[in-house]
Amino acid sequence: MKTLIALAFAAFSLAASAVQVNVPPGHAVATFAGGCFWCMEGPFERIPGVISATSGYTGGTKAHPTYEEVSDGNTGHRESVQILYDPRKVSYAQLLDTFWHNVDPTDNSGQFCDHGPQYRAAIFYHDAEQKRLAEASKAALEKRFRVVTDILPASQFWPAEEYHQDYYKKNPIRYHFYRFNCGRDQRLEQIWGKAAGH
Repeated sequence: MKTLIALAFAAFSLAASAVQVNVPPGHAVATFAGGCFWCMEGPFERIPGVISATSGYTGGTKAHPTYEEVSDGNTGHRESVQILYDPRKVSYAQLLDTFWHNVDPTDNSGQFCDHGPQYRAAIFYHDAEQKRLAEASKAALEKRFRVVTDILPASQFWPAEEYHQDYYKKNPIRYHFYRFNCGRDQRLEQIWGKAAGH
């Protein structure tokens, strides 16, 4: 059942044009930008209650952007992940906690070794409650850090090309090589200590 829901959600997302995601009954959606989307899928997909994490692009103006176009930094999109989840099993607050522990909230130039507006971290809220929770979580962190992560209204999400989906599973050696050389885990441990995401 979980697989069927994820497949239906992915099929709808890939077919979407200028409409928002039609979330299956009993489920909810969350959208986060945390730098390279390859590194953001795994932390969310390991959470019980998360149905799927889809890599894609959001926050920009161009319809159907390609990876190359977004990488040039001129479309306004950010590399993002869209999370389909069951709110009876995992709360949005828990997703926020996972997000924060997998980003550098003090970096306004991108994330880790990736720089440019397409890599800047952001929380894209889908309703007033998500906005409230996101702002509260950011305010709590601002007691410890100068937080520059954006909180923005969700806009059209464009799924990335198929070869980007579950990259960490399909290409584990290349993925870990990239992640290590980018210094992601090292920086996360500096910020979050034992609570750092991986």
